[in-house]
Amino acid sequence: MDYISAPEAVKKWGISERRVQKLCAESCIPDISKIGYMWLIPKDAEKPIDGRTKRKAGETIER
Repeated sequence: MDYISAPEAVKKWGISERRVQKLCAESCIPDISKIGYMWLIPKDAEKPIDGRTKRKAGETIER
């Protein structure tokens, strides 16, 4: 299996490196490995859905 690093996942998914690290630490990405301080992410891994928001993209709040 081929792996990429967190900085490579940042470029692939368009999110911050800290967010990628948090997703790895929370086991949101399957089949990850950690060697020392570096996370190894499977090359074919999909970007996890961001569970921090409850609204869909483009949806507005009516008041």
